[in-house]
Amino acid sequence: MTSMVWTLLDAENNLALETLDGDVASLARDPFSDVSIRKWTLLGGLSQGVDVVEVTSGGFRLRILPTRGMGIWDAYCDGERIGWNSPVPGPVHPQFVPLGESSGIGWLDGFNELLVRCGLESNGAPEFDATTHRLTYPLHGRIANKPAQKVTAEITDDGEVIIRGEVYETRFLVYNLKLTVEYRIARGENGFRLKDTITNLSAKPTAAQLLYHINLGTPVLSEGAQAVIPAKKIVPRNDHAAGDVTHWDCYSRPQEGFEEMVYFFECAADAAGRTPTMLKNAAGDRGVSVTFDPRQLPCFSLWKNTAAETDGYVTGLEPATNFPNPRSFEAQHDRVVKLAPGGEVNFEIQLAYHSTPDSVAEMEKSIRNLTPQPAQLLDAPHPLWCS
Repeated sequence: MTSMVWTLLDAENNLALETLDGDVASLARDPFSDVSIRKWTLLGGLSQGVDVVEVTSGGFRLRILPTRGMGIWDAYCDGERIGWNSPVPGPVHPQFVPLGESSGIGWLDGFNELLVRCGLESNGAPEFDATTHRLTYPLHGRIANKPAQKVTAEITDDGEVIIRGEVYETRFLVYNLKLTVEYRIARGENGFRLKDTITNLSAKPTAAQLLYHINLGTPVLSEGAQAVIPAKKIVPRNDHAAGDVTHWDCYSRPQEGFEEMVYFFECAADAAGRTPTMLKNAAGDRGVSVTFDPRQLPCFSLWKNTAAETDGYVTGLEPATNFPNPRSFEAQHDRVVKLAPGGEVNFEIQLAYHSTPDSVAEMEKSIRNLTPQPAQLLDAPHPLWCS
């Protein structure tokens, strides 16, 4: 037996996989009756024209959005949703996201997913020209609102599903970057693994940034939930976050008018050079872990937004190449990825859903064992980490 590969989308050759009824494409392979891939296009409202690729493998289901930079809408494990309830109805087609809006925060008009990439030219707070006050870099960059040019699906001979996509962030005379995305879902795996590659297609050197905005809401996020992070150093982003820094890992019930808090981390790694992190619920019987390589993604942020449910009750686990400050500040502190002409860099992340007390406890123990000593906890923003 050999792997079977389907081309779902190839914009260069004007090809897109369609269905017999023009609505849904289903791919499955014997003898893996519990493994399937579906593709369809959303209709109506702000979601008009958004492609969805849905992978089902046993009790795990993942919904990928090629139209939105190959981000992840949400996932399900044995029927339990992994994601959050954004007040933004979505997923939103990029045509309705005003990235160039003068406020610099138009990106928020499309913020809806479980996993959204921030980058590639910039990934942090909006930045404005000091003289003209014109927007230089919008909030969180453009890659999440760039549709994929090519998407393929593969089911291997052992039932692993692989979804690959190519997304380009290009501006004539300025930069020319390609993001190659690969998701892998093995049989029996309650989660997925991703590998991203950024390639500089230009004949000139350039620099890039990448942040994974991984967003979690109910049912894992609730009053009494806890972030478990192998922290060596913790820095509040601003004075507001500093006011509650001793409770950085604790979550409250939804609170009307809550102002977001962000904490920056230096994390420990295990013997394999990997850093596991987790959000667990109050009962300790559900959790979502995010594992990354700090040699690739040395900066980690924890975003806490325990606002009212209707306003977006959510927290973010965010491994990145840098902290989400304005790009010029991060470049000044050498937190950009430098790419030679034709150069490339890889990033790998694993997300897993833990649906039993034993699984949560095992992951928590493995994280806490990495930091036998208490973290260095700063009570104010650090001038080298916080703009």
